[in-house]
Amino acid sequence: MTDTFGCDRMRAAVLAAWTASPARFREDANAEEDFALGGYRDRLIVELAQNAADAALRAGVPGVLRLTLRGDVLTAANTGAPLDATGVQSLSTLRASGKRDESGAAGRFGVGFAAVVSVSDAPSIGSRESGAVRWSRTETAALVGEIHALAGELADRSGHVPLLRLPFDEPPMVDIPEGFDTLVRLPLRDQGAVEAVRRMLAETSPALLLGMPALEAIEIDLDGSVRSVGADGWHVVSVSGEFTPDEVSRLFADRPTEERARPYWSLRWAVPVTGTGEPGPLPGTVPPVVHAPTPSDEPLDLPALLIASFPMATDRRHVARGPLTDFLVERAADTYVKLLRELPRTPKLLDLVPSLMGKGELDARIRRAVLARLPATPLLPALSAPAPVVQTPSFADAEVYEPDAEWQVEHPAPEPGADGWVVSGREAAVLASGSGELLETVADFIPGLLPGGWPPRHPAITALGVRKVELSDVVDLLSGEVVEAREPSWWRSLYEVLPADDPESLGALPVPLADGRLVRGPRGTLILTDGGAELDLTPLGLRIVHQDAAHPALLRLGAAEATPRTVLEDPLTKAAVAQSLDSPEPEPVARAVLSLVDAAGLAPGEAPWLAELALPGTDGELYPAGELMLADGALAGVLESGTHLGVAAAELEETYGARVLAAAGVLDGFAMVQDEDVLLDPDECDHDLDGEDEWLEHVLDLLPELDVPPLVPEFTAVRDLELVADWRAALELLTTPPLRAALHPLRIEGVEVPSYTAWWLANHPVLGGRKPRELRLPGADPLLQGLYADAPPGFDEGALSMLGVRTTLTELLASHGGPEELLDLMADESMEVDRAQLRALWVALAAVDPSRVAPPSRVRAVLRGTIVVAAAEDVVVVEAPDLLQLVVDRPLVLAPDDLAESLSELLDLPLAGELTSGEVTSQGETREVPAEVRSLLPTAPSTYVAHEKLLVDGVECAWRYFEGAVHCTGVDGLARGLAWATGQWNDRLAVAALLRDPESVPLLLAEADLS
Repeated sequence: MTDTFGCDRMRAAVLAAWTASPARFREDANAEEDFALGGYRDRLIVELAQNAADAALRAGVPGVLRLTLRGDVLTAANTGAPLDATGVQSLSTLRASGKRDESGAAGRFGVGFAAVVSVSDAPSIGSRESGAVRWSRTETAALVGEIHALAGELADRSGHVPLLRLPFDEPPMVDIPEGFDTLVRLPLRDQGAVEAVRRMLAETSPALLLGMPALEAIEIDLDGSVRSVGADGWHVVSVSGEFTPDEVSRLFADRPTEERARPYWSLRWAVPVTGTGEPGPLPGTVPPVVHAPTPSDEPLDLPALLIASFPMATDRRHVARGPLTDFLVERAADTYVKLLRELPRTPKLLDLVPSLMGKGELDARIRRAVLARLPATPLLPALSAPAPVVQTPSFADAEVYEPDAEWQVEHPAPEPGADGWVVSGREAAVLASGSGELLETVADFIPGLLPGGWPPRHPAITALGVRKVELSDVVDLLSGEVVEAREPSWWRSLYEVLPADDPESLGALPVPLADGRLVRGPRGTLILTDGGAELDLTPLGLRIVHQDAAHPALLRLGAAEATPRTVLEDPLTKAAVAQSLDSPEPEPVARAVLSLVDAAGLAPGEAPWLAELALPGTDGELYPAGELMLADGALAGVLESGTHLGVAAAELEETYGARVLAAAGVLDGFAMVQDEDVLLDPDECDHDLDGEDEWLEHVLDLLPELDVPPLVPEFTAVRDLELVADWRAALELLTTPPLRAALHPLRIEGVEVPSYTAWWLANHPVLGGRKPRELRLPGADPLLQGLYADAPPGFDEGALSMLGVRTTLTELLASHGGPEELLDLMADESMEVDRAQLRALWVALAAVDPSRVAPPSRVRAVLRGTIVVAAAEDVVVVEAPDLLQLVVDRPLVLAPDDLAESLSELLDLPLAGELTSGEVTSQGETREVPAEVRSLLPTAPSTYVAHEKLLVDGVECAWRYFEGAVHCTGVDGLARGLAWATGQWNDRLAVAALLRDPESVPLLLAEADLS
């Protein structure tokens, strides 16, 4: 077999060296074992890919690696330069790479092929054009066993020998796949090795390709299942360079000679990207470690792959410390910033901003270096220009030292690029909440404002130094010149996009008003609806939102939706009305208020406070609306001339109409006073009404004694009654709604009392020149006939009754002062009262409580059958008919005997029995009462005393019932005495007839049955 690669020479040299120095044998064996089982224990696929990449690089062809596992044999076919003697020598030598002069080569330490030792004892490699070579642990052990000097070492190592130090020629490989140049064949040692290879194949990721640019693809054939690993879908930024001799001496001072002989550096950052070019997370198959350029054990918890020519420690697993690493850390930070600047400027970029804490020392150093650069790097898109840079130079910069000098230099912001503003984190601002539309709207007020979608709470926002702007800060910025020229419609567009969940931050939100002002805070502003938006309400001082700015968001923030009616009720409107008489410009106030009244459709009396509105009269003077009359109004026709009331100017009625003026308080009819919760106290109840104090005193007299003044929930009264000239026309108004309501009585503490209006009318001559209380309703109670004149016809009887016009005797006696009024009328000699009417009046008066009446000084009575009015001291109340004969010369109050005592007490008059003893002073004969009398008087006494001349207190009388006995003279006296004694006074005439004609008893009984 031809020794193509000088394998015999290499074996002889190695064996000679081992023979001469068994320690060298031990050293080689230990070193290979250390690499195979330590630094390169799991890098088989990486090292095979690295050799394939270097081969492609040397040949200048696209690198492709095909890894095939069939059973327990792994093959690796690659394109590129074929195997040569230098390569064989490098593969068979530890720490003596044959690529030290190759810039860009992945392999640089000369130990990578040792990774095959971890899985195979008989690796081989061959190229289509140059031949093949193999290594065999069995054959090496046989050759070492023949050297006597190594017997002891071999025994101490239990026969274990280095595998890759002795190469053997191999027949040309005929199974190199088409399209590939070189093939590595690895018979796997055991099932554990097979499983390890399977795992490493499954973990093969695009990171391999990214770390070895010369290698374009890796094909993996695992028991017939083929997959291809490529580096598509990654954004890569690469930098590299060559060190100057000075840099080599400074940066490589602590590095081995082999490394100093390769004065190159390279660095690459890679991040997976989506179809839109945005960065995505690292695939799970890419280990989160530093690649140098193959994976190390240095953790790197950034979402990007770092591949750099870091110097490695002797274990080939960790990056060595030193100036070279420091240099590369700085370049890594620079390149990472460059990577971020090349990626699309979307919020996904924030995921690539590192946090401060790393998972290892190198990770932390890279992070710190990146974070030191990022805040000042133009990286973020902005909707607005950054703020100008203001620099305050130090005194050292001044030409002349001036201790008190202060000055600033402002550097204008750069112009935007083709794709808009790009700002650094320190120049940027992010809104803490709000939609993209809000950001677009307020961008002019916030320098360097990030567009929508950039999460304000992302940790990277803080790391980049982005200024967080709260919604309340935005509100504060909306002031001064920047918003003065904004149209109301712009403000509405702002309100449209404001968030609805943060009313507290928006409390001071500016609001444009209809009068041109811009005020802070929606609370207290009004949004007009229902036809009010077109009104000019500026003179009222109201905070009316401009109609082009009105938006529901303002209502959520405290603005009130106002109709013309609610605007009228606003305290500012009421204040403007109250002050209008003293206003220097009352006309605009009047126009604004009257337009509101018109738009609100207000009815007269709905807003009584409008009566204070200053309006011009026909005489050119200003009047409160409540002191003006409509020229053609009903009130103007009933009042006397020369009153304090004016007439509304004609132009007012022409402009607004009678309805609006009346609703504003101008008098069409009588003005009404309406009040609530009125205390009936002289100091509290004052509505400037004629006679109000007298009415109040009258009402309080009607009420029981109270500890506190009574309260009237609703007080209604008609004013200006004292100005009426035409009472008939006035009463037609007053007895018609709504004025009629003022006539209804009040109920206070359970007592019904007259209203002010009814009381006033009742006490003034408003009905044909007479007071209503002097009149009765036509056709009313006949017992009032002659005492009261009939009220004029043509008026509503219910209203007349409320005015005090009398209706019935019962109503009269029940009213306050009614009994005294009746007694006064009865004592008036001009009044005509017949005897039956008089008796009925006394019967009614007997039921009156004496405490309600002051005893009269004159009394209507009966004297010798004639009705007279006599002095009270002459009048007697007769309580029994047998006493009439004793007081025949005195005026008598005659009523049913059972009412005599009540009338005596009511009138404070004596009873007849109190003026005489009634003693019988004559002698008589006791006789039997005729038996037939008992047919009419079953309880009649059995006897009576007959007198020839009956004397009572010396006065001759016809009969007397005295001390239980009937005394009499004649039949009529006996009949009266028996009827009175039995309590059947009404049967006295029948008894007399019976005594005269006993035969008439049946007829009398029949007549009695019919009565």
